[in-house]
Amino acid sequence: MDNIVVTGGSGFLGRRLQKYYPNWRYLSSKDYDLSVYSKAQQAVDGADTVLHLAGRVGGIKDNAENQADYFDENILMNTNIVKACKKKKVKRLLCALSTCAWPDTLPYYPFAEEQILDGAPSKTNLSYSFAKRALYIQTISYREQYGLDYNCFAPCNLYGPEADFDSDKSHFIAAMIDKINKVKPGEEVEFWGTGWPIRQHLYVDDLVAVMPELIRVHKSQAPLIIAPSESFSIREIIDTFLKVSGKKVKIDFNGQYDGQYRKDGSNYRFRRLFPKFEFTSLKDGLKLTQTWYRNTQRHNLYVKGRKNEEK
Repeated sequence: MDNIVVTGGSGFLGRRLQKYYPNWRYLSSKDYDLSVYSKAQQAVDGADTVLHLAGRVGGIKDNAENQADYFDENILMNTNIVKACKKKKVKRLLCALSTCAWPDTLPYYPFAEEQILDGAPSKTNLSYSFAKRALYIQTISYREQYGLDYNCFAPCNLYGPEADFDSDKSHFIAAMIDKINKVKPGEEVEFWGTGWPIRQHLYVDDLVAVMPELIRVHKSQAPLIIAPSESFSIREIIDTFLKVSGKKVKIDFNGQYDGQYRKDGSNYRFRRLFPKFEFTSLKDGLKLTQTWYRNTQRHNLYVKGRKNEEK
């Protein structure tokens, strides 16, 4: 566990990891442009372990409307990092995938790791999904040809403190919390789609808690799925948050960009590695996230007020 380098250190998961493991070395696009192979080599030089989290990520609308950008940026970063790790003799490489890389529809749910290539992914994030699949295939190839300890893990949708709450590129729960908090009681909040798709959500600190041990014990080529057993429709998630926050607003759905109907993955393999691990429930996770969001907003307003006074 010496000399751990984390790409994507300024992203959602990277920011949260820094709170708990400050001795790891965190890199962002401001440090190195990973789409350039020479820069990727510089980024991982001297590392014993690389945790590859970097990538272009965003919400369903941004994915659907910028497919070329998502493909180009992710395929270059991923390819370069794996090649650079081999070149610089990095002993351990663990790469982040996403459960959206699995097929759009499958015969049964929750799906398992070995089904990742059993069909085409959802059209709304086709490019991002295939870039992630390519990363998975690349790590398998390097394991088999060079005997390297390189593999992947695939968390379901992450939410919690440190997420990007106020951007068009926000993921669903972060966007939901921001939208609902910013309207007055009785006002209407519009969401994408119909509200019927089913999703799993993982509280970010659950993933953070297992990360050091995951680096140590995940030794198979399987793209290890990390997700709680529970899954909910978008409407159920919104209803749960309204109860948690106590906010009374009107909810509407615009019918656009519904995306994949369901993509819940099995945590069977994860449970074998972490048999006693308890996931944070959606209700408790939303409470913790809402508290962090409101405290952060109050802090930002305080800082803004002080700056105005100084002027």
